[in-house]
Amino acid sequence: MLIFFKKLFIWWNQETFGTKLKTFFSGTLVGNDSLGNKYYQDKKGKRWVIYRGEIDASKIPGEWYSWIHFIDNRIESNHVFKKYDWQKPHQSNQTGTENAYHPNRNNEKIKKKYTTWKN
Repeated sequence: MLIFFKKLFIWWNQETFGTKLKTFFSGTLVGNDSLGNKYYQDKKGKRWVIYRGEIDASKIPGEWYSWIHFIDNRIESNHVFKKYDWQKPHQSNQTGTENAYHPNRNNEKIKKKYTTWKN
């Protein structure tokens, strides 16, 4: 019963019941990305994403970001986007996690660029 209410009302766990119905009846699968997200579009042109795992908008890779925001309407026929060897794989926002960037993570003591006049 609790799982039913989670699906019905809580959008941050996964897709809601309304989204599932809309996807089933009027959604056309356009493609998947490398993270497992699924991209849908209906006949009117509305676009949406069904996230795999936790819902986080920063999980949309760059090649799908332009499509979902109507910047580029063209999708490759095989849904494989060209990646160059210098490109890193897409990561979601790492703020607040152990992988977040901190400039002095390895330095135990922060070096001051000045000296105080009181000793």
